[in-house]
Amino acid sequence: MRLFDRTKNLKKIEIFTDGACQGNPGPGGWGAILRYNGHEKEISGGECCTTNNRMELCAVIEALSLLKEPCDVTLFSDSKYVCDAISKGWAKKWQSNGWKRNGNSPALNPDLWEKLLSLINIHKISIIWVKGHAGHPGNERCDKLAVAAATHAKLQKQNI
Repeated sequence: MRLFDRTKNLKKIEIFTDGACQGNPGPGGWGAILRYNGHEKEISGGECCTTNNRMELCAVIEALSLLKEPCDVTLFSDSKYVCDAISKGWAKKWQSNGWKRNGNSPALNPDLWEKLLSLINIHKISIIWVKGHAGHPGNERCDKLAVAAATHAKLQKQNI
């Protein structure tokens, strides 16, 4: 069940996301751009030891977490893992199966999927997969943010 009121005029938000990892696992970063009414906000972050898929998920979670009310969101991502698991309903199925995938193997990253599914239920979400490193301006900018955050995480790890 979605929490947004379909009769209400929702703000239209574009979100671009990407994740990066230097080694998999290794130092990783994520980047996101939120676009609304001619304004943009860039956000990024990273972790010292993570995976690329976790960073892809974090980018979406962190971007959606900034929205203060239900919105009509168009999400652009180059992650088939994220796009397919949401748009094809895989993540909801994993959740309903106790975080088990087909064949009873464990679903990866259930902690992040829990957060993301709760955020998705608040908003009207349209997902658009974009090919990574193919010149899409939003994706290219998010990649730069994610790589910079991964590099920062790597430097922090080396200084520990």
